[in-house]
Amino acid sequence: MVSSLYAAVRALLRENGCCFVRQGKGSHEIWHSHITNRNVTVPVTVNKTGTANAILKQAGITGRI
Repeated sequence: MVSSLYAAVRALLRENGCCFVRQGKGSHEIWHSHITNRNVTVPVTVNKTGTANAILKQAGITGRI
């Protein structure tokens, strides 16, 4: 079984100054990145490293999981 990468994504978002905006539809959250000045949708059930890295890229974070 694949473990969720949500905790790692959330930690990297917080370390880089992103803030939680609101709960989205279903199991999604909306975060705001001050780096790109954009909102980023983060699924709580993110299981693939490619998806996790794409979320970080949208937020302007160069780190990889």
